[in-house]
Amino acid sequence: MSDRTAPVTGRLLVSGCDVLRVPPEGECEILRAQDIVVTNGVIEAVRPTGTTTAAVGPGHATDVIDGRGLLAVPGLVNAHTHSPMVLMRGAAEDVTVEGWFNDRVWPMESNLTPADVRIGARLACAEMIRSGVTTFADHYLFPEQIADAVTETGLRADIAPTYFSSRGEAALEDTVTFAEAWHGRADGRVTVSLGPHAPYTVDDGDLRTLAGHARRLGLRMHIHAAEHLEQTRSSLERRGITPIRVLHETGVLDAGALIAHGCGIVRDDLPLLAEYAATTAVACCPKVYLKHALSPLTPVRDLLDSGVAVAVGTDGAAGHNTLDVWEALRLVALTQKQAVRDATWMTVSDTLRLAMRGGARALGRQGEIGALEPGMRADIVLTDLTGLHCRPLHDPRAALVYSARASDVRTVVVDGRVLMRDGRLLTVDEPALLAEADARVARILDTSHGRAVQHYDP
Repeated sequence: MSDRTAPVTGRLLVSGCDVLRVPPEGECEILRAQDIVVTNGVIEAVRPTGTTTAAVGPGHATDVIDGRGLLAVPGLVNAHTHSPMVLMRGAAEDVTVEGWFNDRVWPMESNLTPADVRIGARLACAEMIRSGVTTFADHYLFPEQIADAVTETGLRADIAPTYFSSRGEAALEDTVTFAEAWHGRADGRVTVSLGPHAPYTVDDGDLRTLAGHARRLGLRMHIHAAEHLEQTRSSLERRGITPIRVLHETGVLDAGALIAHGCGIVRDDLPLLAEYAATTAVACCPKVYLKHALSPLTPVRDLLDSGVAVAVGTDGAAGHNTLDVWEALRLVALTQKQAVRDATWMTVSDTLRLAMRGGARALGRQGEIGALEPGMRADIVLTDLTGLHCRPLHDPRAALVYSARASDVRTVVVDGRVLMRDGRLLTVDEPALLAEADARVARILDTSHGRAVQHYDP
């Protein structure tokens, strides 16, 4: 285990771009013709082009990016995914939730080796860089391999090692050891959460133990809970309490929790979540709910009204098919309007805020990322909205939510380091990576052995 990227030092100037300003509340704004000045990975200034002082002008910057004609936006945050599952993209379609887990995904995951996860994670990182995702919250097996991929490709990630109680005490100890070794590495770009899979796959004793370790280490928890209403009903029938109440009683909410999905959060859960609103967030991944015909959706309006942060995620590509947060945020806007039958709800500004500031808050990094402001880490995405699918460009904010594509991303900067410039990845050898991934797929997809990492029966 080693860090293979050094802290970014020196200066970067992104000149002449428009800038999306994402305030904590209210309407987002487009600031025209701005220079973004970056020093040692931190945004020093966002100011009108031509007013930059000589000390940080083009002649003095370590690197200069011509941003004319482009819109700079804060890096997108993918608040819940399983990055190595890109290797299973399209391999579990048109099945029930039970069939997806028991017949396809969990049997395929039993085939995975650390080397498979390493390649899958790198492929996922490359896809996310190309689509303007600069930070992601991961929940998966072999977390060291994912951390290595993040370190090498230059992204920012919070990594939660997936833990099932069926794996035993040694696996629980390995989870804690990973957290102790990796939290804060890669110059702070890699952080760790503890990752019990779900209340129906992790027993209460293990949840309490992991919550205690989280409090001891100052970490948070990343867990699937109340993924859909059937899970909540099952928990009520079996235990007399909802999955959210389980998180409360086992100390998970007290430690701080990023809850994946939460479609089964019911009204009685809201006061409980509100009690922990400062350290609780819910990641909404609507494409997978639509694919699996699940209803209702994440109750975004109720959660926000309760003070709970909501962020946008893709889930894994075995379900979502892409790691494209543009697609996910668009579906959040559309499905939430439909869910509450209110076309004025989930405005373009609110939707962008969920994918940027909401994602930052979900990971506990609201003071570092999620906005292009002085003092924030320099996670900058330059987008080109001149394509036919965005023209005429009446409102760039609306174009970002309803028209923009991953292919509109031109340049990506994380922590002041350029990871993609003018559409060319700088930290990934794409042809070699794709060749190695393709060579592994047949073995991974073979489920004839009858094994599975777990059985789905919430």
